[in-house]
Amino acid sequence: MRGPNLSALPDEMLQHILSFLPAQEAVQTCVLARRWRHLWRSTMGLRLIGRDGPGPARDLQKFVGNLLKLREKGTDLHTVEIKFDGFSQGDDLPYVVLWIRSALICKVRSLTLHHLGPILYLDTDQHSGPFLCELDGSHLASPYLRTVDLESVALEYSFLDFASCPALEDLKLHKCYLCDLTISSSSLKHLSITDCHSDFPCRLHVSALGLVSLRLDNFWGITPSFENMVLLETAWVNLGRHCQDELVLLGGISSARHLELISEFQNGPNHEVEMKGSYGTMEGPSAAISEHLKIVEVKCNAVDEMILEVLKFLLAFNIRKLTNDTFDALFVLKLAFICVKENIHG
Repeated sequence: MRGPNLSALPDEMLQHILSFLPAQEAVQTCVLARRWRHLWRSTMGLRLIGRDGPGPARDLQKFVGNLLKLREKGTDLHTVEIKFDGFSQGDDLPYVVLWIRSALICKVRSLTLHHLGPILYLDTDQHSGPFLCELDGSHLASPYLRTVDLESVALEYSFLDFASCPALEDLKLHKCYLCDLTISSSSLKHLSITDCHSDFPCRLHVSALGLVSLRLDNFWGITPSFENMVLLETAWVNLGRHCQDELVLLGGISSARHLELISEFQNGPNHEVEMKGSYGTMEGPSAAISEHLKIVEVKCNAVDEMILEVLKFLLAFNIRKLTNDTFDALFVLKLAFICVKENIHG
């Protein structure tokens, strides 16, 4: 039985297929036949990840430089992935910035930059922390960019204003260094911050009033602050063992319809706590919780000072009795918001 005849496919379909290959393999198809000689020059995707998977960034410099020069002028890009496992701040940074700039010139919609190797450290008079390369809003400015996915990138001491990215909807930050940073976007809908780090006493500030979903997992440092996000539908927050000042989160994410908040604590005896009295009047964004909160579930091994603060906070909503059970040293505060449509838009 004969296989599919690729020559029967139109050029646009073949170029789409080539977009899923590492760039080196896509270029090598030029020797297959005369028709294939120039197809790789007009692909809608570039995957700069090395011939045999991610390698040092320096190994990509010559190849990517020639690739960008030989691509068909005026061809837009939908997706660009840049992945490597070795990086030198002084030698490689100018090339990485050039690759990003070239992608933005080609109107890229989805940009991925991953450093997959060991994170380097830099000691300066200001700080000592993990970093890859220092990016800011000017490096990512594009009216066409919809998705940004960064891993092991430093975004520090800056204001990451995405006003120049009016189409940006999805931002993923993984293992990034986020020190004294403010992220601002009116178009952002989905934000994921996982295994990221910030030095004490710096705090990450996020202003994204149009955010629909939030994922915050295992943040190291002072808990990020979020401006009240009235359109927030879903928030999943795992604070881990290395996050401080957790209660600052509650005001910013209080409008979520579905919220799961997880934080880890030490082992301890089971307790049943019954609160009496009141903790104070709710004001500002946190007052929105009382309108939609239907279920509160608290599970932990020990009632410590932080747990008591949370219980006092919840007491403002006339929640008088909470019972915690053994749950493998894991404290789970699960808030499920069951809202009718009229309450949200009324």
